[in-house]
Amino acid sequence: MTTNVQVIQPTGILDSTKAEEFRQAVEELLQDGANVILVDLKDITFIDSSGLGTLVVLLKKIRGLNRSLCICSTNDQVRMLFELTSMDRVFDLYENRQAFENAHLSVSEGV
Repeated sequence: MTTNVQVIQPTGILDSTKAEEFRQAVEELLQDGANVILVDLKDITFIDSSGLGTLVVLLKKIRGLNRSLCICSTNDQVRMLFELTSMDRVFDLYENRQAFENAHLSVSEGV
């Protein structure tokens, strides 16, 4: 089975004003057949509770479809939010895209 990895890279602040647009973009990736969605947060400066809630809702939906949602390139504020809410134990977090690719290539090659 070929893994269809799609990357989404939101920018600015992920809050209630951008949450719906972000959710819809992820839904489109799922409809296009993505098995793994990588959310690259390198251009996100801040995530509030609405943004985090959107990520959690999407994670539950994606896992329910037996697909994966991964996150990479979090800044210090976002990383602290994930740690304080224990979401760092829930989400598959990677330091950057290269770390994600290394992890997924080694899994693919090992099979």
